[in-house]
Amino acid sequence: MVTILGTHTVIPKEETPKGLLWLSDNDQLWRWSHTPSIYVYNPKQNNNTVVDVNVLVERMRDSLSEILVHYYPLAGRLSWTDGGRLELDCNAKGVLLLEAESKKSMAEYGDFTPNEPSIKELIPAVDYSRQINELPLFLAQVTKFHGGDGGFAVGILFSHPLGDGLAAIRFINSWAKLTRGAKLDPSELPFLDRTVLKPTGPLTQPRFDHPEFKPLPLILGRTDNIEEQKKKTTFALLKLTPEHVQKLKKNANANVTANGNGNAPHNPSPRPYSRFEIISAHIWRCACKARNLEENQPTVVKFNVDIRNRLNPPLPQNYFGNALGPTVTPTCYAKEITTQPISYASQKIREAVNKVSNHEFVKSQMHYVAGFENRWDLIRTPYLEKGEYRADVPFFGNPNIILGSWMSMPFYEADFGLGKPFYFGPGGVCPYDRGVIALMPDEDGDNGYGVVVYMHFQVDHMKDFIKYFWEDI
Repeated sequence: MVTILGTHTVIPKEETPKGLLWLSDNDQLWRWSHTPSIYVYNPKQNNNTVVDVNVLVERMRDSLSEILVHYYPLAGRLSWTDGGRLELDCNAKGVLLLEAESKKSMAEYGDFTPNEPSIKELIPAVDYSRQINELPLFLAQVTKFHGGDGGFAVGILFSHPLGDGLAAIRFINSWAKLTRGAKLDPSELPFLDRTVLKPTGPLTQPRFDHPEFKPLPLILGRTDNIEEQKKKTTFALLKLTPEHVQKLKKNANANVTANGNGNAPHNPSPRPYSRFEIISAHIWRCACKARNLEENQPTVVKFNVDIRNRLNPPLPQNYFGNALGPTVTPTCYAKEITTQPISYASQKIREAVNKVSNHEFVKSQMHYVAGFENRWDLIRTPYLEKGEYRADVPFFGNPNIILGSWMSMPFYEADFGLGKPFYFGPGGVCPYDRGVIALMPDEDGDNGYGVVVYMHFQVDHMKDFIKYFWEDI
């Protein structure tokens, strides 16, 4: 059980610009609720002096007020226009910082995966029945664990329309840096002008087809995905060592030589497949096997690609907002994915990545999305209450899967002055099949980084998925 000891509304330390801030079309695509995540710290593990959580929260509150001067949009509130567009009122109403303590020790929380119901207590609670313009856009809860180990958790809720994962992580890392007494470099300050993603000139007919915004394949014989939406999902944390990753890469790139020559199956390019391409392919194959799909069942993988470097000119690396290009693989049959070598699925993942590497494709995508003005519900990922199911909204589960890459996100750099977190992960179980691939420090400390897969999957299929995940390496 967790008891809330204090709730602090934190506003920017100095006067900040007021008024409406235009949110890009990319910001409009995501559900308007918050993304939950959790950081767990053990100061003793880092040979740091254990401090009173009250003192820590005081430092975090002061530095949060300071960082909000630079990230002042986060202290504002969202609202809806008559056309269903989200807009941001920079009114400095502030963010929430909660101080809490748990009656459970750090060890009693196990591996901190969100299957454990008590993990929810470590994440701030939001009442989504309230008007959207009453909801803070950022909430953090610092929870001290029972016992004398000095361990604590920082549960985060970050409003997705305000920024993608990279934007959120950079904000949190900057907040942590100020908390531990360091100063921010000019390069760490956010770039806030979202009009750089505003289509210029009159809207033109998209030059490319955009299946990433269209309905995904259904289970054969079905006319909607309601039945799949109703099935419960669970969570698994799957840790791949550097040796596991190397073995998968060796299998996928079997015929690609060191000098780039060779003829790997299904790979028309001499460039070896990347970790993301290979691990995504591995997840796709295991998912198809675990679901025992019909051989002629169409299936795809959907994921988002960071477009900061894929535009011409590129966006600033410190761009604060959503800069994600959705993409989807070509439609394949389950038999192709499960019986062909892993290089086959890897190539399909690469084809999806390559589409969004084309500036003209991304520009076409922006014009396509802009064409949905006043009809955002047709393509926006919705917020659904528990037990609410709709056939008219995007669903990314069986027979398909949605993947995410956190491989470029330095979440283990969030040091608030007592060492880096020993665990970072999602704060909830996704209601559809989803895999997130991230780097993690190797536990031995000698082999660089391993890979962790945060896997959300239907309860009925998870056991088989895990079996194939390890057997097929």
